[in-house]
Amino acid sequence: MAGSIYGKLFQVSTWGESHGKGIGVIIDGCPAGLPLSDEDIQIYLNRRKPGQSRFATMRQENDTAEIMSGIFEGKTTGTPISILIRNQDQRSRDYSNIMNTYRPGHADFTFDQKYGFRDYRGGGRSSGRETAGRVAAGAVAAKILKELGIELMTYTKAIGPICIPEEDYDFTQINANKLYMPNADFACQASDYLEHCMQEQDSSGGIIECIVNGLPAGLGDTVFDKIDANLAKAMFSIGAVKGFEIGDGFAAAKAKGSENNDAFCSENGKIKKLSNHAGGTLGGMSDGSPLIFRVAIKPTPSIAQAQKTVDKDGNPISLTITGRHDPVIVPRAVVVVESMAAITLVDSLFTNMSAKMESLIKIYS
Repeated sequence: MAGSIYGKLFQVSTWGESHGKGIGVIIDGCPAGLPLSDEDIQIYLNRRKPGQSRFATMRQENDTAEIMSGIFEGKTTGTPISILIRNQDQRSRDYSNIMNTYRPGHADFTFDQKYGFRDYRGGGRSSGRETAGRVAAGAVAAKILKELGIELMTYTKAIGPICIPEEDYDFTQINANKLYMPNADFACQASDYLEHCMQEQDSSGGIIECIVNGLPAGLGDTVFDKIDANLAKAMFSIGAVKGFEIGDGFAAAKAKGSENNDAFCSENGKIKKLSNHAGGTLGGMSDGSPLIFRVAIKPTPSIAQAQKTVDKDGNPISLTITGRHDPVIVPRAVVVVESMAAITLVDSLFTNMSAKMESLIKIYS
């Protein structure tokens, strides 16, 4: 299968299936000398792992990270870093009734059409469990960014119709609730909404927002490798993502140029913007302002309601999906979004080192 490798200079390759022996990632291009431990990666994986609340699948996985290579005496060696996460709680029997059936909202039909064969146990490579490898790589990328003074803050902006206005953000609340929402009252409302969805054997989607602070101006290129275009590709590579916007996003379509343009000023000899409608990018490059983007996450397609579908021969079937599934993907996807952003930004930083002769001179002279 092609398409399991992402990045140019900071490159990640995920491997494994939902119900195989394990999943993992190989990171190529991490510089030598970065302090890195299992715990650095575990902190990120713990934000994603199942069983954290009643709004997450009850599949019991410790998601323990094992660094297999690329580390010596607590620091990276510059060689490929291989990370293994063993699967421990597979229940493949839960999927026996969909062996020859196409689940609505899943990749079953398209995977079958492409390969003529599919691993029906939890979706195989199409499963959301694949993202654990991305999160492990994201932990490494985020640590590189932190060494450079760049930090990401990612959270749930909306669950279904419950959406937090920007003026009501309280970032101290993000880790105080299992939905990772920056407002305690809205988190309670969202919890009530999810309880209602679960009573109806249904699921919910939502919106995840990410703010990146400390990015230098000039990351990205003006044509095909725009920083916003690369971020969009990274986000759309996450299975549940159905929409992406940066800055004002779709709201910019309703604005006038005089309202949408970000005016410039000079403060203490440094050029900056007076507003940030563009979300931290101009002409496909970072502009030094906070980079702000949002992704729309679809409702979990595995629901306990009876759904109309067909089998491989086209015979109509009423399908009721059993097993352990998240009634909402959003909270566990927050760290996946953050990880893919971190990986993309590190790759952009490494690529940008060769943009100016003065940068090469600083390194090699």
